[in-house]
Amino acid sequence: MQHIQSQPASKNTVNLCRGGGIDVASVWQTLRVEAARILEEEPLLGPLVEDVILSRGTLAAALGARLSRRLARTDMPRPCMEPLFSGVFESHPLLVRSVARDLVAMYERDPACFSPLEPVLFFKGFLALSTYRVSHQLWQDGRRWLALYLQSIASESFAVDIHPAARIGCGILLDHATSFVVGETAIIEDDVSILHEVTLGGTGKETGDRHPIVRSGVLLGAGAKILGRVVIGTGAKVGAGSVVLTDVPPHTTVAGVPAVIVGELGEENAAAEMNQQLERKTRQ
Repeated sequence: MQHIQSQPASKNTVNLCRGGGIDVASVWQTLRVEAARILEEEPLLGPLVEDVILSRGTLAAALGARLSRRLARTDMPRPCMEPLFSGVFESHPLLVRSVARDLVAMYERDPACFSPLEPVLFFKGFLALSTYRVSHQLWQDGRRWLALYLQSIASESFAVDIHPAARIGCGILLDHATSFVVGETAIIEDDVSILHEVTLGGTGKETGDRHPIVRSGVLLGAGAKILGRVVIGTGAKVGAGSVVLTDVPPHTTVAGVPAVIVGELGEENAAAEMNQQLERKTRQ
């Protein structure tokens, strides 16, 4: 994978994915094969897969079609919205690679996902994250009103609220996704797995860097609340329902309210393992 290093005002250097290390053409071909299989096995879904996949020439165009189908409104109908989404993806190939990495991560880590096309058609976590990627690009381009509009309708449609200024790497599994909230200055590095009802929030009315940094390989359990400019160290695990108010060392498990260290991890990458158990190798 290729990464860029950026320096936020908080003095914490982060590695965010450029979307490298994946063959987008191969992913796209797999999606087309799967779409043809759906067309044969379940004709009732024919109009959907024809519109989103089989009539499209690129993954960028397919993403534009799928997201506009889900997010079109009276104030921005699909004929206006689809060119917006498709245009952003086509103009920024690195975004498409990042989305492809997210798609592969969801297929590989979610045992309930039996086809790589399933997230594109049905998983609101994948669709919400893809919408965020467009809104983030618009935010960076100075089109902040439009970015906030996409944040708003994505929140309504997917019950996922990600501020467009937040910075999120690639290879992200957002599983189930309902009530996932990410604040303006939050940072999520590559290869992180996140369950539903997770909050990356602030703790007051302060401005500046005030939301968490989640390092690569982290697993955030369902309902975890991480508040303030705390750092969740590389490969760490946050137990379901925990409230984290202080930094979490790398490769440790924390749990509780407030969260405390309950053990050391036996695996190197908690996000890839998706092991929700808290009983791990303890400190000697």
